[in-house]
This record gives sequence, C-alpha cells and structure tokens, in this order.
Amino acid sequence: MASDRVLVIDLGAQYAQLIARRIREANVLSEIVPRDISASEVREADPIAVVLSGGPASVYDADAYQVDAEILELGVPVLGICYGHQLLAQYLGGEVTSTGTSEFGGTELRISGVSAVLDDADQLVWMSHRDSVSAAPAGFTVTARTEESPVAAMEDLERRMVGVQFHPEVSHTPKGSDMLRRFLFDVAGAQPTWTSSSIIEWAVAEVKDQVGEEQIICGLSGGVDSAVAAALVLKAVGEQLTCVFVDTGLLRRDEGSQVIETFERVFRARLIAVDAGDRFMRALAGVTDPERKRKTIGETFIRVFEEAATELADAKFLVQGTLYPDIIESGTSDAAKIKSHHNVGGLPDDMAFDLVEPLRGLFKDEVRAVGLSLGLPEEIVWRQPFPGPGLAVRIIGEVTAERCEILREADAIITDEIENAGLGQELWQWFGVLPAIKTVGVQGDERTYAHPLIVRAVQSEDAMTADWARLPYEVLDRISSRVINEVPSINRVAYDISSKPPATIEWE
Repeated sequence: MASDRVLVIDLGAQYAQLIARRIREANVLSEIVPRDISASEVREADPIAVVLSGGPASVYDADAYQVDAEILELGVPVLGICYGHQLLAQYLGGEVTSTGTSEFGGTELRISGVSAVLDDADQLVWMSHRDSVSAAPAGFTVTARTEESPVAAMEDLERRMVGVQFHPEVSHTPKGSDMLRRFLFDVAGAQPTWTSSSIIEWAVAEVKDQVGEEQIICGLSGGVDSAVAAALVLKAVGEQLTCVFVDTGLLRRDEGSQVIETFERVFRARLIAVDAGDRFMRALAGVTDPERKRKTIGETFIRVFEEAATELADAKFLVQGTLYPDIIESGTSDAAKIKSHHNVGGLPDDMAFDLVEPLRGLFKDEVRAVGLSLGLPEEIVWRQPFPGPGLAVRIIGEVTAERCEILREADAIITDEIENAGLGQELWQWFGVLPAIKTVGVQGDERTYAHPLIVRAVQSEDAMTADWARLPYEVLDRISSRVINEVPSINRVAYDISSKPPATIEWE
C-alpha cells in the first residue's frame, strides 16, 4: 500500500509487538518481520525505516540472534533498541562489554550531547539488559549515558542511525513515545498516513484482489472482530458475501438472539443461522485437555461452514476475524505457542476453504477504530471480547450442557453487577470460570456440595498483556451474594488476581 512502513526485525524480544503498536499509534504502518529477513527482501519491501528489537541474549553468545549485516548498508534509517542497540554497535565497529552489573527497571538517563530524538533534560527510562555498549562506532555521537551504560544512546544523523539501550516502547519510559515519534518523523522522514481510512482502503483492495467474483462466507460471532471483518468484506464484494452465525451451545445467555437482531438491524447482507449446539456437545464429550478442546471446536466450526457453503454454490472463501494477537499466541517462528486459537492453530488440515482475514495484521484498538470509521454502532465496536470457543474454555474439565447452563447464569449476574456499577467502559473483559470440581458449603443449616465459581476481570489495551482489575469490594460482594443465592449449583465464589503474564486472560 502507499503508506510509509517500518519493518520491526524481531530478535526474540518480549516487546516486539509493543514496538509495532507504538509506531502505529504514531500513524505509521509497522510490520514485524523475522530476524532471518535478507537485505534484498528489506530492499524489496522499501521501508521508510528499520527497527532492531530487543532480545534475551548477549551478542557474544554462540547462538545469539543475528541479522543480515548488509541491511545496514542499504541507506535505510535504523533504530536499535536494547539488544538491537548493541548489535548495531557491534556490526559498525563499536564495543559491547559486560560490566558485571545489570540494569533492570527504572533508570535515570543522563543527557550528554545534542540529540535529534531525546529531550535535553535528564529523564527516567526503563532498562532490561546485562551487556552494555562501551564505545560507540566511528561517526556516532554519544547522546546519553547511565551509571552503568556509558553509551545509553547514540546517533549518526548522516547515516540516519540511532541506538538506545533503554526501551522507549514501554509505559515505564514516560517520554518513550515522543522519542519514537522524533525518530520516525525527524530522522526517518515518515509521513503519518496509517489511519483508519487507509486501513479500510487497503483491506478492501486486498479482498477484491483475493476473491474476484467468487462467493464468500463469513463466520459471524457477533463480536467486534468478526463484525468489522464482515463490514470490510461487504464493502469490498457486496452481494458475494453471506454471513453464517453458528449457535454452538457455548454462548452467553440470550447471545444468539441478540447477535441475529443486531446483524439484521446493522448489516445489509444475507445471514444463515445454524443451531449446532447438540453437535458441538457431542464433539466435546469426554474432552478435558484445553488444546484438544480448541482444536475440536475449530474443526467443528469448519465442518458446519463447509455444509453451509454447499448451499451457496460451494463458496470457496471463508472470512475470519483473526487478529495479530491470535497469530502470536498460536505460535510463530519467533513466538512460542501459548495456546492454539480455534481460528488459527485449531483449524483442520483438510479444510475446503481459502481464508480471508482482513484484520490479521491488526491489534484490537485498530480494529475498533476501523469499525467506527465503517459506521458500526458502539454496541458492536465496544462489545467486550468473547472467545470463539465460548464457555468451553471457561469450564475447566469436560464441557456438558448442564455445566454450560450453570456458567451462563452465573456469568449473566457478573455482567449485571459490572454494568450496574458503571465499570463496563473501564474493563477489557470480565467473566466467570467454572472448574469441574465441587466444594463443601453450608446453606440453610445444611451441608452443600457444589461448584465454586471464579470471577475474572482484567484491564488491557490489546490482550497481549493484562492486569487484574481492582474491583470495589462492594461489587465483588454483590456478585458473590447473588451467584450463591440465585445459582443453586454454586456455593463458593473466588476472585482471580493474576495478571498476564504469567497467567493468560482466559483460563484455557
């Protein structure tokens, strides 16, 4: 597309995705690429700049991640961050040494020279490193240092290269976003053209080019991701699109009817509704392993879509609302598999469709912005995320119709109390988790033996990281009281206070 783009070379960083997000927040397109990308591939991509990410290794480790050194000879502006800063220095003739002292966490950055990207005042930055650049390469000016890093920042403006030992992409570096913007606009000369309008224009053109005149179906869940994907494809191919809503029996209370009503009110497209609850329950019978659950659900979805496609002249394309975090958590060449998302790693090998995924490279906040630009109502755009496998990954153990109904009723109470307290806009997600175990309790002077319920509520920007929400005690008290009194199969309520990482948002 016409927008300037930045290539973020992933050197095994925890924060490669966050670097890409921060660049996009400056309205510049960024793409994460593997460390083995060649200089010729970079030249062909024609980026406005390249970022070398951080990484866990020392540049002197035998298996340390490397990049094609010829990338630095292309004349493309380069920003090295943490390990990328050290690699930049090493490749260009500087010195990287181990001082014997690490720097982790908040650190005072002392400005020591005129900089194109840093303020002229000392500032707080976030460090995470063991080795340090001890001598900058020829042609570079040292612009900042810390107590343990003699070259904490360096610049060669003639070659438009910048290296920083700290992490500007994290919120713990208060002026980090400003620093990134200065590199993008003042050093690299980027233009802020990555906007909702440009994303829509690009996605529509991509879909048209991919599907041609073929019929296409969209797996519609009612969530923001599938809704925005459907709206983009509808804009691209119009009547070639038919949406398919599958009631899996794993939805929240009244969700099926709400999705259909909203779709018919908002979209001008065909909708096929399939009641497949019994089918999903049969497929999940006896399944307790989380990975197997997701793969079973992913395959069952595809089989239902394949049957629907036969009614539409054998539609060859399936639209999914896959996002970039789905790809990362399902495993890539440089990212360990956390869990197989039903719409990524859970898909069967013998699927009859080619996938159309117009949101595959986007984060959730970008998807919401696109949805608003497309005119989707806020009730869709700001709907809290709900996993494709639904309640199946919130029931720990075997999924049964009875357990789904118990969780449905408890989850509805949680939602009532969260919304009654006016907390919906403050939270990323909230829900109940039902373990397939029972606990002893006392109700009405009698012993009970019933399920516990775990309440989960988190705050996040993009689901890549999340913090547990500090819900008011009175809200938790009302949730607990109502659940225990109104759902006979539950006699205990607990609250999950773990963040991501080390936990994930969903329990399975």
